[in-house]
Amino acid sequence: MFQCPICERNTSIPVGGASVLPQNLHLGFEVEVAGYMSKMVNNITHKSHSVKEISTVAKTHQMEITGALEDAKEVVTKLTGAIEGNNRMIEQVEISKQTAFLAINQAFEILQQTLEERKKTLLSELEAILLSKTTALTLQKEHFEKMVGDIGHYTDMASQILQTHTDHEIVALGGLIPTELQATLKRVQTISLTPNQHSNISVSVKTDDLVRQLSKLGEIIVFFLSPSSCTWMSTSVAKVGTRYHVKVQSKTSKGEEYPHGGVEVKGEMRSKTHNGAVVYGEVEDHRDGTYTITLTPQIAGPHQLLITMDGQHVQNSPNDLDVRPKRDYHTLCNAQQVIQCNRPLCVTIHDNGDIYVGSHDHCIYVFDQTGHLKNTIGSSGSGDGQFSSPYGIFIKGDVLYVADHGNHRVQKLTSSGKFLHKFGQQGSGQGQFNGPVGVIIDSNNKLIVSDFNNHRIQIFNENGGWLLTIDGKGSGNHSFQYPWGLALDPQGNIHVAAFGSNVIKVFTKEGVYVRMYGDPKHPRGLAIDDEGYSLVSEWGGNCLSIYDPDRNKIHTVGNLKNPLGTALDTSNGSVFIANYGANTVLKYCV
Repeated sequence: MFQCPICERNTSIPVGGASVLPQNLHLGFEVEVAGYMSKMVNNITHKSHSVKEISTVAKTHQMEITGALEDAKEVVTKLTGAIEGNNRMIEQVEISKQTAFLAINQAFEILQQTLEERKKTLLSELEAILLSKTTALTLQKEHFEKMVGDIGHYTDMASQILQTHTDHEIVALGGLIPTELQATLKRVQTISLTPNQHSNISVSVKTDDLVRQLSKLGEIIVFFLSPSSCTWMSTSVAKVGTRYHVKVQSKTSKGEEYPHGGVEVKGEMRSKTHNGAVVYGEVEDHRDGTYTITLTPQIAGPHQLLITMDGQHVQNSPNDLDVRPKRDYHTLCNAQQVIQCNRPLCVTIHDNGDIYVGSHDHCIYVFDQTGHLKNTIGSSGSGDGQFSSPYGIFIKGDVLYVADHGNHRVQKLTSSGKFLHKFGQQGSGQGQFNGPVGVIIDSNNKLIVSDFNNHRIQIFNENGGWLLTIDGKGSGNHSFQYPWGLALDPQGNIHVAAFGSNVIKVFTKEGVYVRMYGDPKHPRGLAIDDEGYSLVSEWGGNCLSIYDPDRNKIHTVGNLKNPLGTALDTSNGSVFIANYGANTVLKYCV
């Protein structure tokens, strides 16, 4: 037995006694074990009275030591990162200092140059004033000298007459000399004999206010980066295998743009499934406070997008990101859904998934995603909200635009069918139409309309004000006949399905010809996805042709019957075709 020196309780010791403790046993209260339990540590609190195998205790301590080492390693890694961050910041401070140094020198060089130029201007003005005054005084002096000369001339003549001439000669000349002399003297009396210029030339350079302003000119501004105030821009949808770009703007705590680079920026996509698989981004520092993060997701499904600056999350990070599989149009074969609709002309998809179909019934049918008819918009006629062959429709938000072919106008309605606005009338002038068949709206809310029988494309502001015409008449690459379907590619270029030219023409938004592609047979419907793939419905070919972003035809969907309008559901990539000849709207899932 061994008695606890603190609580005086007895603890059993295995065979061998206390002498074996250092070798294989550990007594469960804190003492100094040195071969014999006689040397106790005073004023300690013991833990227990258990006796354990020393290997077990050692293993526990080994685990604790290993954990402490791992913790230390983690902390050192963080501290090393912090040191590196400080080093980068020191470098950035030096760069900022050099930038500020150059800015100060440049500013004061401009001031010195401005002052020097002003000095030259004032000295030049002074010289001009001096020249003006001396010229005026010299002319006045010369006038006085001439008068003195004239007076001297007549007085000399008078003196000579008095000295040398006879009385008869004096009588003959005496009247002339006094008259001329008196006239000269009178002229002298009529003019000012004082200098016509003052000698005083003064200058006014009010330097007191300027000196005070110059003494306080300039300010050293210290920007404090605030990661939580930093913003970023990108789309909420990414695609597998496609580079995804995020633009980051660093800001101060006051929300002002931080104008310097050098901050440690990181970006990653983290899958919410697949064991949290992570894709790390490549960061480009533009050295002006903005950064571009490029990530290429490998797995479809819900992700989180995380963006940090100096180890801290920026505003709205983490953020949800939907990664979708890359579309494979080669899989398009059989329609997954068939919606019965009488003589469909065109189709467009609302953000909520509703399917809008323009019909030769002179109305627009609205179907839900299951193909159930929800609403009918408009009727045959020429009144507001009525239609005559609505060949082209396009919906943006809750606003529906209609190319009202037979009424030669474009109408604007709510998504529920309430009339809002109309513009256009029959004709060939600016803003007039002759059978419009296609309408789309770009990111700047400009309306683009295919004016079928006028062989042109017209562009309007959102209120119907004419802006631009792309004229297809004539010859050359820019020309086209009977334009029908319209679409915008990711670069904002306008693609035109030229029904009468059997080709797709491409123009910039300013109307400059870019290129042509394809050999479709009387193309009508046209849609382009966010990767740049073009989908063209061929009225004459009874098919849908698909072109890659390089405009190579990669696939054809056949067995259609006089297809007209084509549309894409941007939420899932589904393809819709108004299959006019079969009285159906077909849905294909990619």
